Amino acid sequence: MKKEELAKALGLLREGDWEAAHLIVQKDEASPLACWAHGIVHLMEGDTSNARYWYREAKREFPRHPSIADEIDSLDAALNA
Repeated sequence: MKKEELAKALGLLREGDWEAAHLIVQKDEASPLACWAHGIVHLMEGDTSNARYWYREAKREFPRHPSIADEIDSLDAALNA
């Protein structure tokens, strides 16, 4: 997935539009950053078991006390590193 597409999905997540972000991130099941974003989408949706799956695919530990805002900020930092 291109960085620009993931950045667009990240912006949508920041706006709370997880459905539109999902349409973008579900296109890439190989990129760890896209998988992480996919996990955040499902956190926002309230589907914790699906979120855990995508965190595993992203090779990330699922947060003990997930904060969507913190996860979005961390993903943004990783994307721009």
